[in-house]
Amino acid sequence: MSLEQEIQKIVESCGATLYDIETVSERGKTIYRVTIKAKEGVDLDKCAQVSNLISPLLDVHPPVKGEYYLEVSSPGVERKLKKPSHFQNSIGENVRITTIGGEVVEGKLERVEDKDVVVLTKDGDRKVSLDEIASAKTYFEW
Repeated sequence: MSLEQEIQKIVESCGATLYDIETVSERGKTIYRVTIKAKEGVDLDKCAQVSNLISPLLDVHPPVKGEYYLEVSSPGVERKLKKPSHFQNSIGENVRITTIGGEVVEGKLERVEDKDVVVLTKDGDRKVSLDEIASAKTYFEW
């Protein structure tokens, strides 16, 4: 079982789902960031619970070489969509997609079909291939 699969099992045992794992460098520090979602939302207690359960696993199987900081957080209301599962988990939400060609597609994410996403725009349904997407994120209308 991979480290990501083991982390996913821990997250699910806490009543949440694994959204993403990434290693980033911020202000000269390496951060191993585990992002989780839950239907009822993610609060600090949920993040602490997951962090306390993941930490011993990472002590035995370090995710990176050298010193790093573990961060467990929610992806937030406005979040990046990178993986097909991110799109699948965001159906019904507002999305802003920028294609490799620079076109911006904005509207409500209706569905994911094979390697395409379908967005309901003000002009109707717009199908975008996952391979054409340069960047995508959810957005909240205030």
